[in-house]
Amino acid sequence: MKFSVIIPLYNKEAEIGRALRSVLAQTLPPAEIIVVDDGSTDGGAAVVEKMGSPLVKLIRQPNAGVSSARNRGMGEATGEAFALLDADDDWRPEFLESVAALVDRYPTAGLWCTGFDIARGQRLTPGRTPSARGVVDDFFAASMGRFVATASSSVLSRDVVAEVGGFPEGMAIGEDQYMWTKVALARPVVFTPERLAVIHATASNRSAAIYTPETTAYSFLDFYGPASNNPALNEYIARIGLGKAIPASVRGGTEEGRRAERDFAYNRRSRRLWWRLWLLDRLPRACRPAINGAYNLLAWLFLRKGY
Repeated sequence: MKFSVIIPLYNKEAEIGRALRSVLAQTLPPAEIIVVDDGSTDGGAAVVEKMGSPLVKLIRQPNAGVSSARNRGMGEATGEAFALLDADDDWRPEFLESVAALVDRYPTAGLWCTGFDIARGQRLTPGRTPSARGVVDDFFAASMGRFVATASSSVLSRDVVAEVGGFPEGMAIGEDQYMWTKVALARPVVFTPERLAVIHATASNRSAAIYTPETTAYSFLDFYGPASNNPALNEYIARIGLGKAIPASVRGGTEEGRRAERDFAYNRRSRRLWWRLWLLDRLPRACRPAINGAYNLLAWLFLRKGY
């Protein structure tokens, strides 16, 4: 199996070197490392150029968003599988070797995923992931309370990308989950609980902190169907849709928030999210960031669910 590592880069000068060093230190080297600089305005691209490895390929493009950067990288890649890594995260040395073992055992899967740790400074916390190794029986049910796939702990087969298409360009939040949904509807998803990726929650320029209004034709309602067909899928897309609408509402997007209230009112397993969005949409816009921040702090203090 030839792995092409795909790293989108946007203003991560302080972190991209760490990410690249973790890939170059893999016990199973990749065929190539493709970094797509998505119109950065800092010195991140210069850090990439100074790595001095023939495996590292830098592609520059005008800023078009993370989905566009990933799609560009996959389009330029030569490998049989696309190992995704965000520029502010990193892998443990055995990541690719362990995924290769999963590929050997489950070659028809479309997505192979590993466990991960969440780093806040020097403090590491295990990610909330499944505990079983192998094919995930119901990806959507498993993903309601756990992280099966994240952008820095997942590998896509080239075949499944050709089959279902790439990441949804123009989507500001939830583009990863949109891709996982397409893949899980088409192919098996495989998981190992080994914590082989490190996600840096306090890194600069996290996507949730720089949310901008979306300009995309894609919606999670693309996947909605009668509840009798796949109730877990409908609950999953409601959870993601509500989660996307909350930062929009916090930044004054009342219309977007109320549309999500209507679209996902059917949910039964994400009522707390729905009521949180309902409350935010009815508060004065100036109050929403403080109220939402207080909610997040209380959730972290009392539920230990800060990620």
